[in-house]
Amino acid sequence: MKASKSTRRNLLTGLAALAGGIFFWRRADAAGLTPRAAEGPFYPTPSMRMPDVDNDLVKVTGLVEEAGGEVITLRGRITDRNGTPRSGHRIEIWQCDLNGKYLHPGDGRNVAYDKGFQGFGHDITDEDGRYSFRTIKPGKYPGRTPHIHVKVLDGDTELLTTQFYLAGEPENKRDSLYRRLSDEQAESVSMVFVKTDSGTETEINVQV
Repeated sequence: MKASKSTRRNLLTGLAALAGGIFFWRRADAAGLTPRAAEGPFYPTPSMRMPDVDNDLVKVTGLVEEAGGEVITLRGRITDRNGTPRSGHRIEIWQCDLNGKYLHPGDGRNVAYDKGFQGFGHDITDEDGRYSFRTIKPGKYPGRTPHIHVKVLDGDTELLTTQFYLAGEPENKRDSLYRRLSDEQAESVSMVFVKTDSGTETEINVQV
């Protein structure tokens, strides 16, 4: 049976839209945009956050002891797809403590939370788009590979939610979110650590 003109037109329109979607997806991937990832259930609302929220998650105001775990410096730049710095942008991170516990009432597991760990922090990028955090190397949370949650905002507009991983971590290959990444995408959000005079550092550049 011969298809009607309208049927053929709809079919061609659908194929064109599909091709266009593939084209734009590949173009974005080729441009090196940081891949998106799920926010997860433990993004803390403002009322859940510690009063001294800043970019140092290891030291909580009023406490003598710092957080347990391996302290690291996480730094990098945020740019657009053309490499132009995104200055004055807010970048947030949140993660579990060394015991795998989140600072969130939804994490109801019977595990003590490290009160010396801030759990959530933010920084504002400078004129070169640079950001920096002092935190701990992420530990294991049941069912997931170690990771740090990341969100980038321009004012109240969310530009990106993603996750950073440990380069070479064996659990990565068994993680459902990590496995969705191409090799190039995985490399762009994988933390490689180096020892410096200032301690253990890693750099992740974000492109949105």
